[in-house]
Amino acid sequence: MYFLVKTALSALLIALISEVAKRNPGFGALIASLPLISVIGMLWLWHDTSDTARLASHAEATFWYVLPSLPMFLIVPWLLRRDVQFHLALALGCVITIGLYLLMIWVAPRFGLKL
Repeated sequence: MYFLVKTALSALLIALISEVAKRNPGFGALIASLPLISVIGMLWLWHDTSDTARLASHAEATFWYVLPSLPMFLIVPWLLRRDVQFHLALALGCVITIGLYLLMIWVAPRFGLKL
């Protein structure tokens, strides 16, 4: 039951962002840019484990993983404005993001970061 509540609340947030963005794309983007999913994830993790070290590691890793995801939010609109079909633009943005995640996983340990 607890898993279903977590799933429903998380899905509700995504649906809310989608509905707001239909009416006002900028405000929908503002809500989506808030670290709500991360905060909710930290709340669930704390509720499930109460492990301070695990939560601190999670929060720090989240920061580092956000960085390689940011270019996607420039790449997708850039492609769309050049008449690239939406699904292809999104797929290319995701593929590039995955590549950047892999790069982050490879580079991070060289700088002493534990992800």
